[in-house]
Amino acid sequence: MMNNSANKMEYEHIPKEMFEFAHLDAKIHDAKFETKARGYFADAMIRFKKSKAAVAGAWIIIALFVFSILSPIISPYSITDQDKFYVNSGPFIREIADLDIGLFDGANTKTSVNDIQLAYWKGIAVETGMDPLIKILDTYETVSMYRGQEKISYTYKVSTNKYYEQGVMYRVLSYEEFEAIQDWQDETGIQVIYPYVMPEDIQGISDRANIWYQVSDSRGTPVYDENGDFIPAYSTNSAVEGAPYDSIRVPGDDGSYIYSIRKSGAVQVRMCYYNYYQYVNGHEPFYIFGTNSMGMDLFLAIGIGSRFSIIFAIIVSAINLTIGAIYGAIQGYYGGYIDLIMDRISDILSGVPFIVVAVLFQLHLAQKVGIVPSFLFAFVLTGWIGMAALTRKQFYRFKGQEFVMAARTLGASDWRLMFKHIFPNSLGTIVTSCALVIPSVISSETSLTYLGIVNISAFAGTSIGTLLSQGQTSISSSPHAMFFPALYFALLLIAFNLFGNGLRDAFNPSTRGVED
Repeated sequence: MMNNSANKMEYEHIPKEMFEFAHLDAKIHDAKFETKARGYFADAMIRFKKSKAAVAGAWIIIALFVFSILSPIISPYSITDQDKFYVNSGPFIREIADLDIGLFDGANTKTSVNDIQLAYWKGIAVETGMDPLIKILDTYETVSMYRGQEKISYTYKVSTNKYYEQGVMYRVLSYEEFEAIQDWQDETGIQVIYPYVMPEDIQGISDRANIWYQVSDSRGTPVYDENGDFIPAYSTNSAVEGAPYDSIRVPGDDGSYIYSIRKSGAVQVRMCYYNYYQYVNGHEPFYIFGTNSMGMDLFLAIGIGSRFSIIFAIIVSAINLTIGAIYGAIQGYYGGYIDLIMDRISDILSGVPFIVVAVLFQLHLAQKVGIVPSFLFAFVLTGWIGMAALTRKQFYRFKGQEFVMAARTLGASDWRLMFKHIFPNSLGTIVTSCALVIPSVISSETSLTYLGIVNISAFAGTSIGTLLSQGQTSISSSPHAMFFPALYFALLLIAFNLFGNGLRDAFNPSTRGVED
């Protein structure tokens, strides 16, 4: 009592003016948020951007998508353009090759090359102005005994331009085309037709059009003049000339060389294939990635093949996601006998090997509905099972949570509970799985086409698997034919995996609102 009285007396000594009412005549309420509310997907995007690997994967996927769209536009060729003379030729762009920096020069490595072969390429360079020999990489000396005397011979490892190697070839033309080529030569100044050489003038050699010089034997050993130059062996027998020639002539021709011989109502000529290629196509050979064993432009072929693979994989993933999500949601939500029966159906279907399904569908169903629909059906028949199992697990995980029980108490329908409350919380795992299904489908499709089980070339033009199969046949001599399709395939799979892992973390509901 005494303490209370003392406190009261102490307070009585405080002046009244020191007392003020807090918030006098003020309205008390919660302040509005100064920032906009962040949605679920906006929050997920913030977390996704924090993963550098996922962002890099997304940019790689975009770049590969753009490549598949633009490569058919940029390439001057179509998928049906297959040059049988430029088969398994390396990347080549004339303007860059002329810089002599070792890039886009159509380089091809050859071993065990002898002096006669070097002279043969030198002959091509002198006649056409295009030197097939890029450089001599190594020289090997061989010592042997011949009639009791020591004989030294040399072989070489060289790098050659495969586009120039073709040089000059024999070709039969109609009289009309022979005249048309002469007109084109006069217009452009590019020589296609070269003087003819009779086999009897070069030791009976009739299968090597690039030998235009005198030789001492049937192997093609050249005979040089006193200056070390080739001695031309062009024919001057006008009695065998096929048609008049009034166009560009080689240096030193005073009008006596013949340029064609008669051949069954047509003329046979010696023509430079590189320049003839320009006459036919309107441009020089232009192969950024080189060509494959079919003579197909790899830059174009990879774009067309990957475009089919990507679109096909996205369609398969979307169908499997839809079927699997609905099927798994029903299983996980209702459980009991419904789950048991549906799970046994899944077990039966999952026991059927995919490779068997694909083969049987291609052998029988493809004849009725087509190759691609039957191929799609093979992926969908069992492809949704994994997605259904994943969705089922997520529903079992979340259907007993408090927020679901609260929504059920408020009268939410089963459909609303399944796809408004439970499914969004499972979305991170499901979306990640769907993103990872895409590279899985691409990998399976590529494997089947690589093995030749499925051939979609008639529908899509080609595929990555087909290109890999074609490149395998020449991997030792032309590794680029295998390297570029394999590089695209590897980048695509790696990028999708990085992207999928980033989506998994971004859509994880437990990390929503976390900034670190």
